[in-house]
Amino acid sequence: MTAAEGTARDGQSSPACDAIRSVFPRVQRVRQDLDASAGDDGAPHPPQQLLGLPGEHGAGDDLDPTRLPLHGHMMADRSPLSSIGGHPRPGRHYAWAVPLYRLSEPADPLVAPAIVAAFDAWIDAAGASTAATALIGSDGESLATFDPDVLFDYRARRPVLDIVDGTLTELVWPDLAVKRARVGGRDLLLLTGPEPDFRWRELSQDVFEIALRLGVVEWVSLGAIPAAVPHTRPVPILATASKQGLLAEDEQQGPGGLLRVPSAALSTIELAVSGGGIPAVGFYAQVPHYVTGPFPAATIAILEHAGRHLGVEFPLGSLPDEAKAQREALDAAVADNPESRAYVERLETIADEPSTSGEDLASEIERFLQQRADGGDQPPIGER
Repeated sequence: MTAAEGTARDGQSSPACDAIRSVFPRVQRVRQDLDASAGDDGAPHPPQQLLGLPGEHGAGDDLDPTRLPLHGHMMADRSPLSSIGGHPRPGRHYAWAVPLYRLSEPADPLVAPAIVAAFDAWIDAAGASTAATALIGSDGESLATFDPDVLFDYRARRPVLDIVDGTLTELVWPDLAVKRARVGGRDLLLLTGPEPDFRWRELSQDVFEIALRLGVVEWVSLGAIPAAVPHTRPVPILATASKQGLLAEDEQQGPGGLLRVPSAALSTIELAVSGGGIPAVGFYAQVPHYVTGPFPAATIAILEHAGRHLGVEFPLGSLPDEAKAQREALDAAVADNPESRAYVERLETIADEPSTSGEDLASEIERFLQQRADGGDQPPIGER
């Protein structure tokens, strides 16, 4: 039994059944034509022509990708390059899936923009990197938004519900967007929000496409990772680069050797962007793993390193005062506990030895975590 035949039983029919019966022969013809028929240039006929549907540019017309709106359509080519199995084929016109984003025209032309990206995720220790992007320009002009329904698991990252006087009033959904900020005469595009749960590879290609369409000249990742470092020393920044010569000479690119870790969505997107030819760098603050809550000193370090790379000076707001107050509180907590004091001194010794390897730091943090497990409910420093 065919799909069309199975839609009517005992002589009964309906508008839906009639519609299926009318479409089915055309679907069969499309499949046959896609397999056996091609245009003069070797490309399959456009889907609108095969289906006999009136397209945006007239029935039977080839699609002109350069005339399509920014946010695309189900059957529309999104660029002059079409992709099959991840390999672009110039000159061919194939249908693309609906993009995950909607892109708006900038109010004013962009000049050599750079994307600065940070996600609320496990490489955002103490919220340091997303706090940095918020300071740069969280209220800027929105240029691209992404569909949260296909990117997020709402059971893992639930929307926030406001209840006023017993009445449900508002839901705030996870939001991933690209916003424009202008700092020191430089156009910056801030890609920030919660780390998506799904469709990382598709999102990576879409972000790369956005970068191409907006004329992005470089990519900057911001992040923060927990590490066995003391709060009494300047916050260390590890830098990454997609090729040699992108970082200033005083930046520490590393860690040296092979480091194999679970990836973040941010790194997946950066690889897609840099693999497409856009230079990419990253700045990652090392946050003392015994600190809970925000760590303003890490946000300051991220902003300073990223600012030097981009040739701009970011406003720090109240961060210096907050960092000073936190340092005083941590110093007092350490002074009151001999075990904490001895542990921080050990971290200082490690930090002051330039020959310390990543393996030594990993061993130190593992030892500390094991001590906490053996000691039961030993709280982090500053929460005694």
